Amino acid sequence: MDFFSREDAGLRLGQHLQENQIQADLVLGLPRGGVVVAAKVAELLQSPLDVVVVRKIGHPRHREFAVGALAEGGVVVLDEAAIESTHVAQHELDEVIAEENNRLQEYQLKFRPNGALELLGKTVVLVDDGLATGATMEAAVASARKRAAGKVIVAVPVTSESAFQRLNRAADQVITLLVDPSFTAVGRYYEHFSQTTDEEVMALL
Repeated sequence: MDFFSREDAGLRLGQHLQENQIQADLVLGLPRGGVVVAAKVAELLQSPLDVVVVRKIGHPRHREFAVGALAEGGVVVLDEAAIESTHVAQHELDEVIAEENNRLQEYQLKFRPNGALELLGKTVVLVDDGLATGATMEAAVASARKRAAGKVIVAVPVTSESAFQRLNRAADQVITLLVDPSFTAVGRYYEHFSQTTDEEVMALL
């Protein structure tokens, strides 16, 4: 086990960023679990904390299987290979995207009733509790770019090798404590990995 909890992971990730002299105008967590990690990172970097709202696009017939991701600002990232190989019809995909878009808007209002912070020209650090496929983080990077962020850094405690490579193509920099070639699931790197609630996210923000 690599981390005791998300708080522990955030503390260690924040210290690693400090050691590498990373400075951020803003730290953005991916709800929900990523916000717990991001809160510790923001505390150590003495940067404001906010969220970037993302939603997984599940396969129409197997919703746990992701075929893409959405992020605020109208960002849609699709895994075309997965969609093609599993024969997803366009109308099925459109229904899922519409449903997740509604949820995304609900979460934006819930987590940020006063609106989003300005990213124009700023160095932002995007934080999650770990990366499996990297699809949601890629959507978050695209969202930050769309909002004219000056530099986009991805910081996570643990990532799969494929996600690490994927994000290195999308972000300006990817910083992690562990890249695991035999990665299976984010939760296996944590001793305590309970579901984070909306209330916990709102309290941290």
